Amino acid sequence: MVAPETVLAFWLDECSPADWYKSDPALDAKIRDRFAATWQEASEGALSLWLTYPSGTLAYIILTDQFPRNMFRDSDKAFATDGIARAAAKMAIERKWDMKIDEPARQFFYLPLMHAENLCDQDRAVRLIHARMPEHGANNRDHACAHRAVIRDFGRFPYRNDVLGRKTTPAEQAFLDAGGYGAAIRAQQNAAE
Repeated sequence: MVAPETVLAFWLDECSPADWYKSDPALDAKIRDRFAATWQEASEGALSLWLTYPSGTLAYIILTDQFPRNMFRDSDKAFATDGIARAAAKMAIERKWDMKIDEPARQFFYLPLMHAENLCDQDRAVRLIHARMPEHGANNRDHACAHRAVIRDFGRFPYRNDVLGRKTTPAEQAFLDAGGYGAAIRAQQNAAE
């Protein structure tokens, strides 16, 4: 079994912040090779001991929220463990465990909320990033606000529709045709200037 420290060493030390948000088939394959079995354990309800302390919970959130987006890119499985990641994040935030983790790693406690198709979670993500990420929060704030704007407009992320088998509405198609999330983040950055 992979230890929480192994997840953190890989994601926070071996990978750079630039790796966290780019599409890289080689990195996706590396994560899949090293962590798919551990992700499967978490998806089946194992690894609850990881949720008993701050760094273990951080590793659990990275494993269940970030890694599936790499391992299962362009598949519905990319979102399969969002619910358990979000529950872990909310528990940790309630206990203020996020504040025991230095920036920029602290952001991973807030990303499950930003990934939620729920406006209340989106609002909370924006507030937390603003209040609890004083050093590294500016870029995250723009992304959090852009995610929230998409959920405010559509109640879901239209760019997930195809992989989740959802019908795209005409308004969602117009959004996608106009640049989708890329256009949303540019609009947020322009509004912030």
